[in-house]
Amino acid sequence: MAYIHTEFQAGVQTLRLNRPEKVNAFNHDMVMALRKAFKEALAPEIRCVVLTGVQGVFSAGNDVSEMREAQGTDISYRKHLQETYNPLILQIRQLPKPVLAAINGPVAGAGLGVALACDLRIAADTARFSVGFTGLGLVPDSGVSLLLPALIGLGRATEYTFSNARISAEEALAWGMVNRVVPAESLEETTAQIAAMLAAGPTHAYALTKRAFNRSVFPNLEDALDYEAHLQEIAQRSKEHREGVAAFLEKRPPKFI
Repeated sequence: MAYIHTEFQAGVQTLRLNRPEKVNAFNHDMVMALRKAFKEALAPEIRCVVLTGVQGVFSAGNDVSEMREAQGTDISYRKHLQETYNPLILQIRQLPKPVLAAINGPVAGAGLGVALACDLRIAADTARFSVGFTGLGLVPDSGVSLLLPALIGLGRATEYTFSNARISAEEALAWGMVNRVVPAESLEETTAQIAAMLAAGPTHAYALTKRAFNRSVFPNLEDALDYEAHLQEIAQRSKEHREGVAAFLEKRPPKFI
């Protein structure tokens, strides 16, 4: 199965997350496929990258069934993050060309981290944002602990991480999480227009600008990703995580004691 659909046109490489039966939730192979796609995006003919999802969903985050399978094994969340999401987030931030997220529906958890790592975010008015981690007894990873407070402020980031309440597209726009909100039926057209503008622009200057912003705003991104992985390893072993996974898969509210 092709977890990432790719399309190239006029300097723009579009990457579509493609796991619709799991609401585009990431498993290990899908993350590795996306990492491969971003590596291939270094090709000189690609001047802009668009990241989106299929069938009206961006991504539900990491596949919770994989977490259930990891319980009682020696699988390490720290090692998993170091091999998957951490290098993926760094790839997006360090790619020397613009990366535009077209958020075409719900996004949560690690999917939120991937979206926040992109340079620009255009959201459909049907998009909804959920942090998601604490509902599973986990801590934010995939750069969310750094990127979310940087974009919407520590107070809002804390509230919505603790509560797991959804953030509407309109709230995301007002708080600076996304750059634009457009009607769902106009998302592809608007995204294509912005991507074409970026692809026609001075990509070398864009690359240097990304380096400047990374240095000024996210100089500790690698350290933040590593510390997230350390904390996630601790959270992985907790009773809260086991209950959160069970409740999610059983479609009931968790009972944290």
